[in-house]
Amino acid sequence: MISVRGLTKQYGGVRAVDDLTFDVEPGKVTGFLGPNGAGKSTTMRMVLGLDRPTAGTAEVAGRRYADLAAPLREVGALLDAGAVHPGRSGRAHLRIAARSNGITVRRVDEVLAQVGLDRVARRRTKGYSLGMRQRLGIAGALLGDPPVLVFDEPVNGLDLDGVRWIRGLLRGFADEGRTVLVSSHLMSEMQLVADRVLVIGRGRLLADAGIEDVLRGLGHRVRVRSPRAEQLHGVLADRAAVERVTAEELEVTGLAAAEVGDLAHAAGVPVHRLAEAEQSLEQAYLALTEGSVEHAGHAPERPAAAEVGR
Repeated sequence: MISVRGLTKQYGGVRAVDDLTFDVEPGKVTGFLGPNGAGKSTTMRMVLGLDRPTAGTAEVAGRRYADLAAPLREVGALLDAGAVHPGRSGRAHLRIAARSNGITVRRVDEVLAQVGLDRVARRRTKGYSLGMRQRLGIAGALLGDPPVLVFDEPVNGLDLDGVRWIRGLLRGFADEGRTVLVSSHLMSEMQLVADRVLVIGRGRLLADAGIEDVLRGLGHRVRVRSPRAEQLHGVLADRAAVERVTAEELEVTGLAAAEVGDLAHAAGVPVHRLAEAEQSLEQAYLALTEGSVEHAGHAPERPAAAEVGR
């Protein structure tokens, strides 16, 4: 288990992490989400003893990372896949890490095979692609067969096959009862693999809940099609938010499908299609982090058609 209590990090006048308190439980994949600059990486670095907190504590299995005698056997982490010496082979890189923690060379070869790098293990890492370096970083996290795993953007640089592989790997670790904390900007992947999410913005905790609870917080969203969509819009508008999707289709927020059907029936409006719309973690994430984005882009203004022709 990872336990964070009142964790705070101040850089001059900037508070990167602001009084965070949460637990990452074993047997679950916990997604760690937030906009760029939200404090995710800083929090992970404090958990792993790479940054010292201004206040509060971060512990793994009841101890600070700095107090672990053989840290690779307790916590496996991937924060920066590029943090390898370019002149060393992948195998040499892992052997050095293994030796410092009393891990056998045999285990090095096992994890290289597990991540699919056994055929290129003796090549220098400067010739590795981004995806290969990412796999090497994951191999390093797995070296000590630890009960706690921390990954920052583990799918960076991986192709579709690699993304499916890491998804199964994370799910398998959680099913074995390990503690898995994963930071990612890919909401679709998090929705597929995570059991729980921690969402932070401007260093503060915005949500700590199961995926289903987060999606439930969006409320009901229903798509309904009718040849008399205009009349149906008038029937529903007093009870819920209604948006016109096409000439015959409406999207209704705030009512369940059964309620929409009952109201349409009572008004004598025919319905040709009625279904609950699938809610996404991306929608929930955007709603939670609205107002917490440090670096928001803006679409360019499009010139009027008359101006384009000049």
